[in-house]
This record gives sequence, structure tokens and C-alpha cells, in this order.
Amino acid sequence: MSQIAVECSSVDGGWLACVTVTDHGSSREYEVAISQAELRRYAPGASEPSLLARRSFEFLLSREPKESILTSFALSVIARYYPEYEREIRRR
Repeated sequence: MSQIAVECSSVDGGWLACVTVTDHGSSREYEVAISQAELRRYAPGASEPSLLARRSFEFLLSREPKESILTSFALSVIARYYPEYEREIRRR
């Protein structure tokens, strides 16, 4: 099981989530831009994005190894690769 650490900071129009994934004795870091609109769309009612970022990485890691995940991306990019993302993330 992977360990996922998330730290979010406010930026214009949203947040920057710094995510660290550790498993099998190695770590990898990511930067994920999350807009206010994306937070409303994917996590209705949430006031900050930490849990959404964590759940999004759980979603990604269930489909690919951490080494295959882009190191910097906007959250909505996930849906381009995985059309089921929006449906599944809203259920988590």
C-alpha cells in the first residue's frame, strides 16, 4: 500500500497540492493545480482540496505505478486519461 502525503497552499483561483507518494522504499513528488471550479465539480461541498487530492492519487495509483503519473498537472487532466474519473471520484 502506498503512503500519500498532501500539503496544499492557496494560489490565485485555487490551490497547489504538493503530493508525496511513498511505496516500496522510494518516494516521488507531484504538484497538482486545483482550481476552485474543480473543487466544486469533483468534491461538492468541500472547502479545501486536501482530501480530493488524496482520493485522486488513490484513484491513479489503483491504475498505474507512481512512476507513470505526471509530476505536474492540473487536476482535470486526470479525466482526459480516465473518463471514469469524475464519476468515481464523486463517489469516494
